[in-house]
Amino acid sequence: MKKIVFLIALLPLFSFSQETLKGMIMEVNEQNKHTPITGANVYWLDTTVGSVTDFDGKFTLPYKIEYKKIVISYVGYKTDTLTVKNTDDINHFLEPTSSLKEVVLTSRNQATAKSYLSSQNVINMSSDELLKSACCNLSESFETNPSIDVSFADAVSGTKQIKMLGLTGPYILITTENVPSIRGASQAYGLSFVPGSWVESIQITKGAGSVVNGYESIAGQINTELVKPKIDKSLYVNLYGASNTRLELNAHLNTKISDKWDTGLYIHGNIHNKKHDVNHDGFMDMPIYNQINLMNRWQYTNPEKGLVSFINVKYLDDNKQGGQLDFDPDTDKLTTNSWGSAIDTRRFEASVKLRYVNPNIPYQSIGFQSAYSWHEQESYFGLNVYDITHNSLYINAMYNSIISDSRHKIKTGLSYTYDHYNEMVINTPYGRTEASIGGFFEYNYDNLDNLNITAGLRVDEHNLLGLFLTPRLHARYTPWEKSAIKASVGRGKRSANIFAENQSMFATSRMINVINDGGPIYGLDPEIAWNYGISFLQGFNLFGKKADVTFDFYKTNFINQVVVDYEDPRAVSFYNLDGKSFANSFQFEFNYNVFTNFDLRLAYKYYDVKTQYDSGLLEKPLTAQNRLFANASYETNLQQTGGHWKFDVTYNWLSEQRFSSTTANPVAYQVPEYSPTVGSLNAQVTKVFSPRFEIYFGGENITDVRQEKAILASDDPFGSYFDTTFVYGSIFGSTYYAGLRFNIE
Repeated sequence: MKKIVFLIALLPLFSFSQETLKGMIMEVNEQNKHTPITGANVYWLDTTVGSVTDFDGKFTLPYKIEYKKIVISYVGYKTDTLTVKNTDDINHFLEPTSSLKEVVLTSRNQATAKSYLSSQNVINMSSDELLKSACCNLSESFETNPSIDVSFADAVSGTKQIKMLGLTGPYILITTENVPSIRGASQAYGLSFVPGSWVESIQITKGAGSVVNGYESIAGQINTELVKPKIDKSLYVNLYGASNTRLELNAHLNTKISDKWDTGLYIHGNIHNKKHDVNHDGFMDMPIYNQINLMNRWQYTNPEKGLVSFINVKYLDDNKQGGQLDFDPDTDKLTTNSWGSAIDTRRFEASVKLRYVNPNIPYQSIGFQSAYSWHEQESYFGLNVYDITHNSLYINAMYNSIISDSRHKIKTGLSYTYDHYNEMVINTPYGRTEASIGGFFEYNYDNLDNLNITAGLRVDEHNLLGLFLTPRLHARYTPWEKSAIKASVGRGKRSANIFAENQSMFATSRMINVINDGGPIYGLDPEIAWNYGISFLQGFNLFGKKADVTFDFYKTNFINQVVVDYEDPRAVSFYNLDGKSFANSFQFEFNYNVFTNFDLRLAYKYYDVKTQYDSGLLEKPLTAQNRLFANASYETNLQQTGGHWKFDVTYNWLSEQRFSSTTANPVAYQVPEYSPTVGSLNAQVTKVFSPRFEIYFGGENITDVRQEKAILASDDPFGSYFDTTFVYGSIFGSTYYAGLRFNIE
C-alpha cells in the first residue's frame, strides 16, 4: 500500500508521455464539399501547449491524461471547445461566423439513452444514471430504469433478483465487458458481487442478443462496462451509511506506470452486523453480513500500433447469516435449537482482453478475450446443506472487417467454454462437466440512412447438448424523422442449474423432487426458447422541449423449459415442460424534458407469463401483470465552482401477484391466492460542492410499505409448513442513507 501511495504522490513527475493526439480541421464549402482549414489554432485549454493545422488541415498535439479539453480557433470561424477522453483521432468541422443564426440550441447528454440508429433495442445507462441512487452493487443499479424489475428473492437471504420481459435472471445473459460473468454458481447472489462504484456504464439489450456473446441469451442481455484506469480518477472514495446500520466503503487508486501502462486497485467493503425484526416474527428481516471485494486492473494502450489490452484480477469473500434472532452458529448450526442459515462465498477471477486495430486499415480489428473463475459456496438453511464449487473457463476470438465498403460489416470468430460443477444438495452429491466449442458469423448492413440489419448465426458442439445452431436477426427501419422501428427474432439454449438458481427453496420444509426423464443435465433436458420482439421509438418536441415515446412488445415461446413447480406446498419439483410456456411483455415509456434540467420518465408494463404445470396452465407465481413507473430528476445550474444540487424521485407500483397454491395446508398456514398491490417511493438529494467533492442523502421505500407476514409458519421453523418464499414486497420498511464521494484527478 505504501508503494501505491508513493506512486500516486510522484504521479506529476511521471506525467510526461510520448502519446499524441492527431486530427483534422475542416469546413463545408458552398459546394457542400469538405475542405481543410490551414493555419487553425489548436491548443489544450488553460495551457500553452498548442499547434497549427498544416496545408491538409491536420494537426498533432502532445497528449497527457491531465489534459481534458482542446480549443480550436480560426479568424472568421466560431471557436469550439471539445472534450477529449482518449487519443482517438479527431475530425472536426468549424462553422463560419457569417453563417451563424441568432438562435442557439443547447442539449444535455441523457443519463439513459436509446439509439435511433442501432439495429438492436439497446438502452445505455451512464454513470450519471447510476448516481441517481445509492447503487451499492449491481442488483441495486436498476431502480431508476423501468425495463428491469427488481424484487427480493426470499425472506431470509436479503438478496435482490432481477427480471426482464417477465423472465428471471437465468434467462438474461449478464456479461462484464462482454465476457459472460454472472452465471452458474454465481447466478443467485452474483449481482451483489459487483460494486456500483466499479461500474462505468450499463447496456441493456432487449430480446435475443448478438451471437458473438454466446447461445444462452433468451430474454436479453445486460453488459456492464467497468471504469478504466487510464481515465478514472487517481483517487476516488465513496462512503455510505444507512439507518439499518449498513456501512460501505469504496476506494479507487489509479496510477500511471508509463506512457502505455496504467493500473488501478479497487477496494470494496461492506458490513451489516445488527439484527432487525420489525415485523416481530422472531426472524431477522435482513441477514447480517460482511464482504471484502478487491480488483486489480491493468490497462495497456498503444495507439501507434493499434493495441489496447486489459488484465483483471479479482477476489471476493462474502459471508451472510440469517434466521431467528437467537440463532448462534457456534452452538445451533444444523440443530433444531434454533433455525439459522449461513452463506459463505469465496470467488477468484482472472481475465485478459486484447484488441488490435490495424492503424492503416481502421475497419479491420482482432479481439481476444479469456476469463477464468473459481467459485466456492458453503451454505446451510436450517437442516438443509447446499455446497457448490464451480470452475469456469471462457475464451473468445473475433475478427471484424467490412465487405466492399463500410455499409457491409462482418464479425466472425471462435469461442470455447468449460464449466465443472460439484454440488452437495442436502445429503446427495451432484456433479457434471460441460464443454463446448463454437463458431459464429455476424453480418451487418447499414445504408447510413434508414435501414440497419444484423443477421447472425453460430454453431456449437457441446458435450452434453450436442451439435446445434443459434440464429439471431435484428433490424431497424426509420420511416420518418426521429423515429425507429426495430424488430428481432432469435433462439436461445441453456443448461438449467436447478439448485444454484433456486437456492431459496432450501429455506423451506419442502421436499425436492427432480423428475429424471433421461436428459443430460441431472436427468433433465436443456431449455430452448424463441424470442420475438418489435419496438417503436419516436422523438418529438413538446412545447419546445425534447420528448420521446417507446412502445415495446416481446414474446418468448419455450420449446422446452425446466419447470420449477411450487404448486404442491409440501414439495418443489423440477421436470421437463409438457405443454405451453410463454412470456408476453408490453411496455410503454414516455421521456420528457419538462423544462431546463428537469426530466420526467413515465412507464407502464403489462406481463402475461404462463407455464403448463402438472396442475394446469397457470400464471407464473410472484409476477405482477401490471406495473407503473415514474421518475423525476432535476439539477440546478452549475456555479462557477462547479457546484450544484441534484434531486431524484422514483415511484414503482405493482399490481397483485399470484401465490403458488397452499390449499393443501391447514387454514392457519395458507396464504391468499393473490398478494396485495405494492407501491414504493425512493428519493435522493445530492449536493455537489465541486467536481472533486459531493455528499448525498436519500431514502428507499419512504412510504414504509411492508409485508407483515413474510414467513409461513415462522412459529414452527422445523415443521412441515415452514416456507420463506412468499415474498412480494419489502420486509424491513423504510431505509434512509447518506454518503460522500471524493476524488482527485
